[in-house]
Amino acid sequence: MKNLPLQCPSCESPLAVSKMTCPSCNTEVNGKYDLPILLRLSRENQEFIINFLLSSGSIKEMAKQAGLSYPTMRNKMDDLIESIKKEQL
Repeated sequence: MKNLPLQCPSCESPLAVSKMTCPSCNTEVNGKYDLPILLRLSRENQEFIINFLLSSGSIKEMAKQAGLSYPTMRNKMDDLIESIKKEQL
């Protein structure tokens, strides 16, 4: 399955959902909907959040698994927090 594009390939503006289809019964829902905040984050940030949850919220454990120092992983967390704050505006 392809990754969901988040930005317009022409102008790099955020994309909005306009149509969803049920694969079972082919029901279609049309309109203009914003993507949930977690889907608006980069694929890298989404994977970071998943890894954070799978490590029971331990940045120390994530750093160990990634072979990075705790301060480096903490900086990645801080960058993610800033990205989420920007998306909430």
